[in-house]
Amino acid sequence: MWDVINEVVIMPNFDKYDNGLTRVAQAKGRIKVIKELFDTSQKEAPKATFILNDFNTTAAYEILIDGCLQAGVEIDNIGIQSHMHQGYWGLEKTQDVLERFSRFGIPIQFSEVTMVSGELMPAHYLDLNDYQVENWPSTKAGEKRQAENVVEFYKTLYGHPLVEGITWWDLIDGQWLNAPSGLLREDYSPKPAYNELKKLIKDEWWTETKKLKTDVNGELEFTGTRGDYSLKIKDKEIDFKLEKDQAEISLSLA
Repeated sequence: MWDVINEVVIMPNFDKYDNGLTRVAQAKGRIKVIKELFDTSQKEAPKATFILNDFNTTAAYEILIDGCLQAGVEIDNIGIQSHMHQGYWGLEKTQDVLERFSRFGIPIQFSEVTMVSGELMPAHYLDLNDYQVENWPSTKAGEKRQAENVVEFYKTLYGHPLVEGITWWDLIDGQWLNAPSGLLREDYSPKPAYNELKKLIKDEWWTETKKLKTDVNGELEFTGTRGDYSLKIKDKEIDFKLEKDQAEISLSLA
């Protein structure tokens, strides 16, 4: 899976730092740059999944995606960042983002998810990178809030048919922008959010080991989460993958 190019919505006008991408986008146009990068990437790794990724969830990103598709850019997944240092999006905004970006019919990756378990970043900051403090501790109340919000957010995303993946950005506190946005504290002890996610994924969504019996036709039925499986019959074993919308799988142990 390749994040081909990141945060292009602000191009070609981004001039906060002197950077080559702004200059190239100004010279060629941002969509042409995106197409060239996607075409080159797909030529080099034709079996990979290619993502266009951005932090901007406004209509400006939708307009960029529209332009890319009209130009023939083959976007495999739409990447959406969700760094919530200034507070949880909430159910209404999350569902709105899902509804707007699902209109393209392209799988969605929530590529960078963070929620802080300390004091929230002041709302007047427009760029998360501008708020970096030496001491940004995790708090008991913040950890409770983080855990509750994480569960609702993950359940909402998991329940949407086009969401293909969710990536938590910051495993340990203090590793990015010194923020308490990890699932583990700085001493590597798990926070409530870690425990709640583990319960959600391993206990609620994980398919447990099952003993099943075939019918007279050698067929059986089971319900499971998408992913990798192993079927064992006596001394034989075969691995298979359960894909999205896959109703029937034929396996041979011969």
